Amino acid sequence: MTDSPAPAPYRVLARKYRPTRFADLIGQEAMVRTLSNAIASGRIAHAFVMTGVRGIGKTTTARIVARALNCVGPDGKGGPTLDPCGVCEHCVGIAEDRHMDVVEMDAASHNGVDDIRDLTDGARYRPVKARYKIYILDEVHMLSKPAFNALLKTLEEPPEHVKFIFATTEIRKVPITVLSRCQRFDLRRIDQAVLGNYLSTIAEKEGRKLSPAAAALLGRAADGSARDGLSLLDRALAHVEGDVGETDVRGLLGLADRTQVFDLFESLMKGDARAALSQLAEAYRSGADPAVIVQDLLDVTHWLTRLKIAADLADDVTVPEAERARGRDLAAKLAMPTLARAWQMLLKGLSEIQYAPSPLAAAEMVMVRLTYTADLPTPGEIIAGSASGNGSAAPASRGSVPTRGGNGPGTSAVASTSVRSPSGNGMGGNGQVQALRQQPDAAPAPAADRPDPQSFAELVQLFEAKREGILHAHLVNNVHLVSFEPGKLVFHPGSHAPRNLNALLKPLLERWTGRTWTIFMDVNADGAPTLAQQAHVQREAVKAAAATHPLVDAVLKAFPGATIEAVRGMAAETATPASGGDEMPLGSDEDVED
Repeated sequence: MTDSPAPAPYRVLARKYRPTRFADLIGQEAMVRTLSNAIASGRIAHAFVMTGVRGIGKTTTARIVARALNCVGPDGKGGPTLDPCGVCEHCVGIAEDRHMDVVEMDAASHNGVDDIRDLTDGARYRPVKARYKIYILDEVHMLSKPAFNALLKTLEEPPEHVKFIFATTEIRKVPITVLSRCQRFDLRRIDQAVLGNYLSTIAEKEGRKLSPAAAALLGRAADGSARDGLSLLDRALAHVEGDVGETDVRGLLGLADRTQVFDLFESLMKGDARAALSQLAEAYRSGADPAVIVQDLLDVTHWLTRLKIAADLADDVTVPEAERARGRDLAAKLAMPTLARAWQMLLKGLSEIQYAPSPLAAAEMVMVRLTYTADLPTPGEIIAGSASGNGSAAPASRGSVPTRGGNGPGTSAVASTSVRSPSGNGMGGNGQVQALRQQPDAAPAPAADRPDPQSFAELVQLFEAKREGILHAHLVNNVHLVSFEPGKLVFHPGSHAPRNLNALLKPLLERWTGRTWTIFMDVNADGAPTLAQQAHVQREAVKAAAATHPLVDAVLKAFPGATIEAVRGMAAETATPASGGDEMPLGSDEDVED
């Protein structure tokens, strides 16, 4: 009697369905077209860099490129091709990660100069069997500065039999000297609809069915990452027996029902705190995460804002009809300033929830704040009321708002006003309504004897003058400016910036200037180079200009290996000496060091 063979170990979907050909890649048509044209014309670069979010297919694409360049076809006589055969010894060896001429290195754990020296030493020798010796460096931005320097010379003048393929999620951390020697491909986030269809196809291959709504939810949660989408699908298939529906995915991901989200948003905009808290509690009992609920509210706010700008978006067939109908109605009733204020408050509330000891309590406080600001006048209404001499009776921009009791928060600064709501501007349409108007404190104007930075550079100088050395260093080295105007700063934080840098800057600026400041960290925007990076570029430009001077050029030639370390007092513009010679006058203090 023989024992039955053990079942094959389970392979997760992300590995089982990893693309092996360019045709299998989804959402990267531009890159595939460029590579196909390069291979067809023989214009193959010696180095590539693939960048994009995690799980988008950078390393997978690198392996496909390695197979495409080394494939010899089933008969062993083929050349580089966009469609590797998958059966020749090179295709099979690379797919099984055992090809001796294709070296894949994790730069996160092998980031030293000695690792790169071993690599460059091996690059001098021709491949053993393949057409090209290919080096794939994953997470290349993790290499140390000496390691990058050790790689530069080989990267600039590589042997004809060597190809480099780099993959990174942090392209800004890769030195420009390396990027300038590579052909760069930015892998795009996969569209939610495309990713949802892809996940449905994979589910069918696994003998299961994914409903369209469930596929859309998984595609949205994956945030453009194919690997994340497949991992979520793996969880969904293990979570449910049989077909996977929308309710199953919502329970798995901790999402509130979409109807609940719209009901909650409408209660917030009406100022009904009691109903909003009840709806939040119901969603929480159903398994929804408080932070995810706020993210859904942000999504609704963003969609309604877009509908205000382009009403035809409500005809998008990928959005359920019920959501489209409610979206049209809400977008018509809510003013743009109201939506903008809701966005800012929800965004700030989301960060509070993520750091609060009780996320539910923090979410409830966000809901209460939103309801108590739903009926506040917009800045435009305040200005209009002040101009008319009746600042306490600004026009209503919302309709019927439930009157809160006199014992509620802020009642001492509340006045009741009977007004007629303008058509289409509020939640309740036309007619007499009772609206509670809280009189906001006017933002203090900067005092005449206080500093008032008019640019980001002046703001940085202020921190230096106030001897705030640590914050000044962060502003110089770790802040990528997005926008600046007096009283408002938006920046992208660098990797070494404190997570609460905006909270550290705000009180100091308000105390020094006497002005209310809005400081926002935008992690999605790229922002300008840091002041330190800009200064470095300027110094390098000055050095390059100095190197063209005849005297400096003569010194550099007389002392091989000498470099320009610093330039001080160099003439601002070139001039011809009075003697009629063609020399440019050298600055008073030019340093050339060996």
